[in-house]
Amino acid sequence: MESLTPRRGEVIPSWIKKCLLRTQNGIGAVVNILPPMPPPSSQPPPSVDPVAARRWAAMRHQASPWLHEEVARRMAERLGVIRLPVRAWAHWEPVRGGVAGHDLAAGHYPGAQCFRVSAVEEQAEEAAGKEASGWWRKLVGDRPVARHVARPPDGAVQMVWANMLAHHSADPGALMAEWHRALAVNGFVMFSCLGPDTLKELRGVYARLGWPPPAHEFTDMHDWGDQLAAAGFAEPVMDMEIVTLTFPSPERLLRELRELGRNLHVERFGALRGRAWRQRLEEAIGQRLGEHSGQDDALALTFEVIYGHAVKPAPRHAVSSETAIGLDDMRAFLRQRNHDKPLP
Repeated sequence: MESLTPRRGEVIPSWIKKCLLRTQNGIGAVVNILPPMPPPSSQPPPSVDPVAARRWAAMRHQASPWLHEEVARRMAERLGVIRLPVRAWAHWEPVRGGVAGHDLAAGHYPGAQCFRVSAVEEQAEEAAGKEASGWWRKLVGDRPVARHVARPPDGAVQMVWANMLAHHSADPGALMAEWHRALAVNGFVMFSCLGPDTLKELRGVYARLGWPPPAHEFTDMHDWGDQLAAAGFAEPVMDMEIVTLTFPSPERLLRELRELGRNLHVERFGALRGRAWRQRLEEAIGQRLGEHSGQDDALALTFEVIYGHAVKPAPRHAVSSETAIGLDDMRAFLRQRNHDKPLP
């Protein structure tokens, strides 16, 4: 590395002087003059209307969409390679994330306590009712009674399960901070969400018609990894896959999209549309999406599904002649040392 020590008679520009620390031996180490990284909560998803996102989050959901259940099934398969012990776990928004997928995740940890986390109390009760009466219950047997909470206790779980949720959040940094808070040290989060190639065919239809986008812009996989790191997680692992769904008619396609969510784009239509608009949309979908499907009488739509996994590391403290460690951190460290023993 080239030395920054000035040669005799050399004039040092003022901006370089700000980069240098003076020590007893003269000019020494370089310091970072870049502005500090903004907190995760200051990095909202691109183009999301926070008011619309909060309204969607508070809305009561009657059932889990088929795509969410399918993604939950695929994400549950990834649990088989994770060897970290789980004595308690939290399922964030179980109705939206997948009621059947809940039992698939629970099947990996049959004796673990579960927290069902829901912003709407009725949603948690509805998830419990659907799970208790579901046909899959006969396949998995009894589970420990789950607790329905708005927020799990601090450091109470070893796994956070959040399926197809993050892309609808107006403040993903705050959401990840909640995951981090609920996790014990060495606990991990498993989440999935939609990526930027989602609905690319429908976006093309809207652009051709001169309309605002049909959905907000979805965050890229690498940006999710950066946000995990900014929220305090370690060893983030990100992956993605493309899922192409085909529909027999524009009506069926639009009904499926209605179940998956709402258009949260800040530049979406500001008023209601009429029957003529709907007819024009269905005609455009039938014409344009049919060309992409490669099948007769089938309309193809792309969904980019992102999977993320990260671990909550032990807190780090700067080592010096005197190091202050908070009492809460010390208690958490001692609890975790006892809990990290291998499962029997």
